[in-house]
Amino acid sequence: MKEYHLIAAVLGIGLALTILTLIRRDHIHLRQGLFWIAIAVASLVLGIWPGLIDILSRAAGIAYSPALLFLVAIVVLILRALFTDIALTQIKRDVRRLNQRIALSESRDKSDRDTTVM
Repeated sequence: MKEYHLIAAVLGIGLALTILTLIRRDHIHLRQGLFWIAIAVASLVLGIWPGLIDILSRAAGIAYSPALLFLVAIVVLILRALFTDIALTQIKRDVRRLNQRIALSESRDKSDRDTTVM
């Protein structure tokens, strides 16, 4: 095993352990943590078996193997950004609805107080 393969494998293991620690301490939700664990496992696999990227690129018909790696990384990052935007939109919608409910509740409380004073 070459030195840079060993470094990639160690980085994959380190990333996986860090993510598991963050999940355990409730700094990252399990759903997001699973994504990062998958990235760490992919890094570990490519670190241990670097010829896999060559096999996959040949199967996909790509002549330059690192191009497949970059293509997959870009697609994963774009999908991650899309899912993050979807989650952010849902959170904003929920916050807006919650604010509306609080405003309605406060206006009902105020009108109830006004009618009891009279």
